[in-house]
Amino acid sequence: MHAKEKTVSQLLSGVTLGNLTLKNRVVMPPMCMYAVEREDGIATNFHFAHYGARAIGGVGLIIVEATAVEPDGRITNKDLGLWNEDQKEVLHKLTTSVHELGSQVAIQLNHAGRKAVDARIAYAPSPLAFNEDSAVPHEMSSEDIERVKQAFVDAAIRARDAKFDAIEIHAAHGYLLSEFLEPLTNQRSDNYGGSLENRYRLLHEIVCAIRAIFDGSLWVRLSLSAYDDTERQNSREDWQQIGRWLEADGVDCIDVSTGAVTPARPNIPMRPGYQVPFTILMKQAVNIPVTAVGLIDSAQLAEHIVSSGQADLVEIGRGLLRNPQWVADAARVLHEKDFAVYSASYERAYH
Repeated sequence: MHAKEKTVSQLLSGVTLGNLTLKNRVVMPPMCMYAVEREDGIATNFHFAHYGARAIGGVGLIIVEATAVEPDGRITNKDLGLWNEDQKEVLHKLTTSVHELGSQVAIQLNHAGRKAVDARIAYAPSPLAFNEDSAVPHEMSSEDIERVKQAFVDAAIRARDAKFDAIEIHAAHGYLLSEFLEPLTNQRSDNYGGSLENRYRLLHEIVCAIRAIFDGSLWVRLSLSAYDDTERQNSREDWQQIGRWLEADGVDCIDVSTGAVTPARPNIPMRPGYQVPFTILMKQAVNIPVTAVGLIDSAQLAEHIVSSGQADLVEIGRGLLRNPQWVADAARVLHEKDFAVYSASYERAYH
């Protein structure tokens, strides 16, 4: 008699990133919900239900949506914020709830820069509007840069005190830090513009300052293509260099995405996993974990991406919006016999 074969899914196996250990490699990416109706940046009952449901569903790491480090850093006035103590106290209750429900939880810290549509003053490295419908942003002074740097650090301290397991710095999708990184949006002539090293300087200073006060897992999200056909965007080699710098600065994971730097649409086919080649590009340059994201909804595709070494973790966005039990359904599809749903009451759904 042969022993019963044991199926081991790589997607549903554990992984450690710095001081953070996850029960599986499924990540809920930060997705803005625009649900703060009071416009005070404070998490609501909706956020507790929204993130709690995915914790019950077994997601390894939940990344709370883009959370602004100052009021004019919000994408819209209905975004979350972490610039004051009231916001921190409610987020602490949220992390406690998610932990009790079995998942780890991160927060994405952001400044929307020139894409802050409701801001009194929209800030950017250079006075270049995002599109024809956008106002020309205020070119940041050295004092503005110092203020925003400190706002990121202060928000990270609050995130630490609110017991988030990880902090992700949003440096993608054409928001402020992304605007500094790209030559398309950064035309400065001071120490924060010009060369790649200068364009990286602000992100470098923020990463190092947060790393000094936060022992948890530190992530950075990047857009590895602006889909610009004029040869003015960062090259692939530039992004690999930025990845190596981030690794040297103490980042534990690079969250790879693309686009939204300008209004340009993707100039490649948008099929499931269309951004994975950019994840592979970054994996070739760094020794730290790298994520994959982008229309990945199939459990088989997610498993293939991880088991073939194309990415270390997979972010399931739309799939988790549609189905909080995506992980449990994936376990059935992948014949992962060791996966257990949240409770026996949920187990009934699979008999």
